[in-house]
Amino acid sequence: MSITAFPVLARIITENNLQRTRLGTLALTCAAVDDVTAWCVLAVAIAVARNGSIDQKAVLTIIESLLYIGFMFTVGRWFLKRLSRYYERAGRLSQLTMALIYSGVVASALITEYIGIHLIFGAFLLGAVMPKNEGLVRELAVKTEDFVLIFLLPVFFAYSGLKTQIGLLNSPQLWGLCLLVLLVAIAGKYIGTYIAARVCGINKREASALGWLMNTRGLTELIVLNIGLELKVISPLLFTMLVIMALVTTFMTSPLLELTYPKRLIRKDIIEPEMDTEEINGAATVSVSSSECPYRILVPVANPSTQRGLLHLATAISFNRQQNTIVNPLSLIELPEDYAFESTPAEAEKMIRQRQQELEELIYRFDPANSYQIQPIVRITNNVARETIEIARIEQANLILLGWHRPAFSKNRLGGRVGQILSTADVDVAVYIDRGQQKIESILVPFSANIHDDLAIILALRLLLNKDTCTVKILQVVTDKHIKKELSYEVQTLMDQLPSSVRERIHVETVEAVEPIQAVVAASEGIDLTIAGTSRAWGIERQTLGRYTDQLAIYCRSSLLITRRYSPVTAHLTSVLADMHSQVAS
Repeated sequence: MSITAFPVLARIITENNLQRTRLGTLALTCAAVDDVTAWCVLAVAIAVARNGSIDQKAVLTIIESLLYIGFMFTVGRWFLKRLSRYYERAGRLSQLTMALIYSGVVASALITEYIGIHLIFGAFLLGAVMPKNEGLVRELAVKTEDFVLIFLLPVFFAYSGLKTQIGLLNSPQLWGLCLLVLLVAIAGKYIGTYIAARVCGINKREASALGWLMNTRGLTELIVLNIGLELKVISPLLFTMLVIMALVTTFMTSPLLELTYPKRLIRKDIIEPEMDTEEINGAATVSVSSSECPYRILVPVANPSTQRGLLHLATAISFNRQQNTIVNPLSLIELPEDYAFESTPAEAEKMIRQRQQELEELIYRFDPANSYQIQPIVRITNNVARETIEIARIEQANLILLGWHRPAFSKNRLGGRVGQILSTADVDVAVYIDRGQQKIESILVPFSANIHDDLAIILALRLLLNKDTCTVKILQVVTDKHIKKELSYEVQTLMDQLPSSVRERIHVETVEAVEPIQAVVAASEGIDLTIAGTSRAWGIERQTLGRYTDQLAIYCRSSLLITRRYSPVTAHLTSVLADMHSQVAS
């Protein structure tokens, strides 16, 4: 009942990005102490169970076990430290070294079996005294885990499953007893953890979340149960009940953790590195003209080394002198599906630091003067699209700016992560197709009078305000089937509020053409950036960006930004214009 599955808990903590929070660190520490204590108590329990009672032989077994533990923590650790130093000199794990380590695991297991406690305790003990050399541990884990995960683990689960006889629970009374076992298991861990946490001064929400995390039993519980069944300490019926308990308490952890400690609170609890004094002084010079939240663009970056153009566009849209703005390059690291070594909190944190450093180097090379306004976010996830949308909601992003490439093997242009974000995000989204233009001086906005085109014009106007040399051409293509339409009231109002020096750089043009797509493609010649809404005016097909924007994505001769508006309420220009007018008035 007291077991906590350390590997499963570590994976849950990593997936929820708790490894840099007080809750995650505390949960891992508690689980480590819990497991070490449980294995020691288990060794005593096995010694007693094999002798039937706490008699002289059982006491002798316990004494021998303590002597062996002392031997492993002195002589054994000394030998393994020499092995670690040999590894550091060699720089790799040779086959001989691997053979020595595996032989040590088998020998330690056989010794504990001979003493009278279970052989698994000997293998655990060798792992406990293994030097925590980062390179040695990593290489040993990587070389071992494939065989363990592919062969041994499925065999163990099959072995446990064959011994789990659900048919033994053949009456309401037995199912009631199974439910009672489950309630005792949950309450014992949750209430015990909650009370202990509260006594230590932890707040109610964190104490509750810690209680649910400690309820994770997983594989470790199954190992203990198999030992108990093998020693005939528990019956096949009780074994089945406890297996059900182990599965239920493991599966319930993640949803209950999300309910108790949602991600918006995890974000606040993450221990961020302190800013340098220069950065703080630089940040203090930002012009904050109102009490509103800063204008924020979230930029998912799959590869920091190849998506400089995406970051360039984000800063061009956001940065201006009238408003406090922030660009958040977002890098999400996907964990492997299995519970591999790379998914442990320490390894995940190492990957996060490495990716953070890559992004910071990119930002510094890109724009050292405004680097404090470009704040990277790096997270672990198992669902990139869902995590991106969640982070946009938590950070209150005004716009998600995505990069996009034409699919190589599919016509489903709205598939994958870009399609999921574009379809489901509750924030304005723009998808950027980079043709390699280094500057943004001339902008083309094809217009067909819908809210997505409105967003395209508004972003173009924002670029116009941010750069004095920029020009915008709003193009409406009229055919026999489509008559000329006026700009929306919102867009027209915004344009009327612009200073005359800015309005002079806006050109509205109407052309007649049989094929609107061809007309827009021709107009994009010599243009730096075309901004087009996901318009339905020329038809839309399932799982595409729309026939019109699909064709533009392929044939447009300039870089292309495809916009999808979520709500007309989102303001991309209002605060900038208000601040501009207040400055003029003063």
